[in-house]
Amino acid sequence: MSTQAIDPAELHRYECDSCGYTYEPTKGDAKGRIAAGVAFEDLPEDWRCPVCNARPAQFQDVGPVGKASGFEENLGYGLGVNKMTPGQKNLLIFGALAIAFLFFISLYGLQ
Repeated sequence: MSTQAIDPAELHRYECDSCGYTYEPTKGDAKGRIAAGVAFEDLPEDWRCPVCNARPAQFQDVGPVGKASGFEENLGYGLGVNKMTPGQKNLLIFGALAIAFLFFISLYGLQ
């Protein structure tokens, strides 16, 4: 295992192809007795998915937390929305819906 300090924002999450469980290095795996901060690459060889018992080879890299979703080559297109993190996209969508609702309700104030 690596002993050097790693920035948690750089640790990639891995998702199980079989059951959808996501190993998050910042949380670790309590069932498998893996401490928080252990990168996926540094997991013991006998580690298995805590949900379906799948081997690490059946996991796919989904990137670090807050990474912009989508293919890397497509992030430059659009009006900048492709570079937004999922949290920023949620704020944009639900914020726009809230403003639209307020405008709609304000129409009842017209005589």
